[in-house]
Amino acid sequence: MSNPQRHGANLVIDSLIAHQVPYVFGIPGAKIDRVFELLEHPTAPKTPQLIITRHEQDAAFMAAAVGRMTGQPGVVLTTSGPGAANLATGLVTATAEGDPVLALAGQVQRKDLLRAAHQSMKNAEMFAPITKYAAEVQDPDNVSELIANAWRAAASGKQGASFVSIPQDVTDAPTDAAAIRPSVAPKLGPASPADMTNLATQIKEAALPVLLLGMRASSEEVTQALRDLLATADLPVVETFQGAGIVSHEQEHDFFGRVGLFRNQPGDQLLQQSDLVIAIGYDPVEYEPRNWNSEGRARIIVIDAQPSEIDQHFQPESELIGDISQTLAILTPLVRGYRVAPSAKSILEGLQAQLQARDVPPALAEQTRVHPLSIIAALQERVDDHMTVAVDVGSHYIWMARHFRSYQPRRLLFSNGMQTLGVALPWAIAATLVRPGEKAVSVSGDGGFLFSAMELETAVRLHSDLVHIIWNDGHYDMVKFQEEMKYGQAAGVDFGPVDFVKYAEAFGAKGLRVDKPADLGRVLDEAFATKGPVIVDIPVDYSDNRKLGDAMLPDQF
Repeated sequence: MSNPQRHGANLVIDSLIAHQVPYVFGIPGAKIDRVFELLEHPTAPKTPQLIITRHEQDAAFMAAAVGRMTGQPGVVLTTSGPGAANLATGLVTATAEGDPVLALAGQVQRKDLLRAAHQSMKNAEMFAPITKYAAEVQDPDNVSELIANAWRAAASGKQGASFVSIPQDVTDAPTDAAAIRPSVAPKLGPASPADMTNLATQIKEAALPVLLLGMRASSEEVTQALRDLLATADLPVVETFQGAGIVSHEQEHDFFGRVGLFRNQPGDQLLQQSDLVIAIGYDPVEYEPRNWNSEGRARIIVIDAQPSEIDQHFQPESELIGDISQTLAILTPLVRGYRVAPSAKSILEGLQAQLQARDVPPALAEQTRVHPLSIIAALQERVDDHMTVAVDVGSHYIWMARHFRSYQPRRLLFSNGMQTLGVALPWAIAATLVRPGEKAVSVSGDGGFLFSAMELETAVRLHSDLVHIIWNDGHYDMVKFQEEMKYGQAAGVDFGPVDFVKYAEAFGAKGLRVDKPADLGRVLDEAFATKGPVIVDIPVDYSDNRKLGDAMLPDQF
């Protein structure tokens, strides 16, 4: 019996199987429908599960969340024309924030590429500036080659998005080519032993060395190595937003807050008073060096897997380049028993007192709106270390980044490279897939929620066990309070009300509302006890945002 005819689309599927892709997110269309047919009606074992979304941008967000949480590229698949173009925001966010993504998009037939044909556009050229790799397949036998190279680019170095455009006649063409086997990533060794010995000496001679932990320090291996280091040496730590959760419960006395967006936080003050900043896995997009080293006087040493991006405010004395976890494993015994100088103890004690005091919610008021610190405290009581919390962009994002504690890496997710609206719900849906059996939480404002609220249907269809919290104030408030501080008034920030409880119920989800501050705990208890998607509408009191704004960086306005 002869083998069934294989096409370019089969080679796409075989390539995804070879790379052990668990999920493909996307929306179908005529130019890529043969691939969707093979995903929906698989003929090959271990074919990825197809997750149909309600918008291509959200599909890209979900793929990026898979990439951030697992370290392996998430995959998004769309059709040609607007189907491809709608990926742009998701892919530029992934590339800026170091999230590995493989994006595949359909294209018109090759004969129509240079014509003004329906949905004909220069796909690869459009995505080249915002991805690490962008190419278009020209021969069906080469499908797997391009996918393999795109995968490798997305997963290596500073991770990010790759894009492959596949013309319709390529997916429909016969081919006998076999899928490329995934390449084994090169194994980096530790940094130079001499450099590590020198760093150990500098740490011992410093009065107040500080670890600045960034996105590339949040992998499982590096996190464990850092925790081993902190168990050996008394080193204060500052996290970036994407470094959230590296410091454990047991080592919380070493934690002095997160840095990013706002100034004069305890973490900023510590960096400014430190006589040696050790930046580990730090990327400048997380928090530009000009913000925490404005005078350019900090002594900086880098531990990373790749060379730094140098600027006037980030000029390391040395860079320990190699596998970060191996480098830390060798460094750890060299600094065993280190303690900060007695003169630095009072500085650290004062900063710890600031951290504790600023998290205390105000006394319960007789009003209908809930203070941000009260919401955060209530969430903190109900979110355990194994829950993923995805945070959208808005005023709530500043409050959450500043006050919400997390003790496991890649469980508290922020968009801080692009500050992209609409990521929270898609990220939480992806978390319920990647981490089955664990409840996810997403947090948004009432403005940002509607950027991706259509994915509530996706969550219901997938039975996603998540709680989505809406901080509802009736404005694009992050813009509003900044405009008021700059101009004394705001413009273009108001919109009409939405009944989010009825909205949730219309999709088959549960909708809850907090009518007064005293009901917050009861409503959240009901939400967290419910299986499946739940929307919680919380009218928020943003009257203290002016105080928040006073602590923000002036160039963020």
